[in-house]
Amino acid sequence: MENRNDIVSRINEKYSGMSKGHKAIAAYILDHYDQAVFMTAAKLGEALSISESTVVRFASGLGYGGYPQMQEALAAWVKGKLNAVDRMDVRYAGSTQSEILTSVLSSDIEKIRHTIDHLDPAAFVTAVDLILNARTVYVLGIRSCEPLAGFLSFYLNMIRGNVVQLKTTSVSEVFEQMIRINEEDCIVGISFPRYSMRTLKAMEFANDRNAKVVTVTDSVHSPMNLYSSCNLLARSDTVSIVDSLVAPLSVINALVVALCLKRPGQVKENLEALEGAWNNYQVYLNDEINFINEDSMLLHPFGDQDRDPDL
Repeated sequence: MENRNDIVSRINEKYSGMSKGHKAIAAYILDHYDQAVFMTAAKLGEALSISESTVVRFASGLGYGGYPQMQEALAAWVKGKLNAVDRMDVRYAGSTQSEILTSVLSSDIEKIRHTIDHLDPAAFVTAVDLILNARTVYVLGIRSCEPLAGFLSFYLNMIRGNVVQLKTTSVSEVFEQMIRINEEDCIVGISFPRYSMRTLKAMEFANDRNAKVVTVTDSVHSPMNLYSSCNLLARSDTVSIVDSLVAPLSVINALVVALCLKRPGQVKENLEALEGAWNNYQVYLNDEINFINEDSMLLHPFGDQDRDPDL
């Protein structure tokens, strides 16, 4: 049964009598509830180019004791909103499998285009320099963002040393792993709605220790931006049970390429050392196929590992 006293019902009930500024706040909350729920009154006002006091009066006008009470009501409404499966049913009802494929891929293409249009090139350049010049680079991504963090950490380790991927199930463990972070270091925090409080707290801790903070997130309104030195924005929303990570992964790919081009000699040296180790210890002999070097494949034909080398 619908709750007639929830925040959306209050907004709808009072909307017609609102001032122009209050209507703008109402529209923003309804259209961007997943972002507004994390925003302070000042941040919400900044996003709409209105004063913080106007936002506070809006909350009072809805019958709340203050902005914090309105924010709690918004959080409760967001929690009770349609779940991901419900949203997916509405979006793809009646679609064929082929239409679903086309729709999802087209949506991902649109997200990459949106990211191209809205990502700040200066922030990208800054992120490359911060990562390259840091003593230690910490990388953190929780839940669905963990594969992105793992991908970035893997390639950063090939480009430079002292890379730490923070893997944890609690905020306290995050602090334990980054207890030595200081102004010589950099942390890359990756988070998209629903935003990770563990990631946010880690970035706050790093900022308090004067470390450089880079965020990969979806919007200028993301709470991840509160403590970051530069923000790499990539669109990620989707109507499904999973988040679309295509655009964020493309941004991370671009970071890796830019970093490689900054230190081509070191990257080549590291890769040659790895190739030597792989060959010496036959790392890829039994379980992977690499067609990049065909001569190596001919020297180590599959199925012949146990053959007498003199035959």
